[in-house]
Amino acid sequence: MKTQKLVMVSIGTFLIFTLLNGSLAFAQQKMASAWPVPSKSKELKSSIKLADPQVIATGRVLWVNHCKSCHGIRGLGDGTQSASLKTFPGDFSRAAFQGSSDGEIFYRLNKGRDEMPSFETKIPVVNDRWGLVAVIRTFKK
Repeated sequence: MKTQKLVMVSIGTFLIFTLLNGSLAFAQQKMASAWPVPSKSKELKSSIKLADPQVIATGRVLWVNHCKSCHGIRGLGDGTQSASLKTFPGDFSRAAFQGSSDGEIFYRLNKGRDEMPSFETKIPVVNDRWGLVAVIRTFKK
């Protein structure tokens, strides 16, 4: 009985330490500064239907391969690599982010900045990058 209690206390202590350690890593990250987008890019519209399930499915595959490690599966900024970043990768479910135009999101994923790479060359097919915008739109709360 005492051994079971000792094991449970040890596991509890380990879990608390792990959670605190993870929280501290996020606390040390800085929030991203404003990311201005040229007016012309803000107004950009997709030539494909972003609500199309096939577009979202294609975008989801790209998301898992290119974005999930930093941004997380649901775009909350909680991917497996996010704690190692200097800048918090952002919570795409927030109303403030979802208030961005499709063109703004497309511009940012095309250009990248700081630790986020440019996807203009990594994902050369324009409609595939629009598929990522479609996936990001599914992250609304």
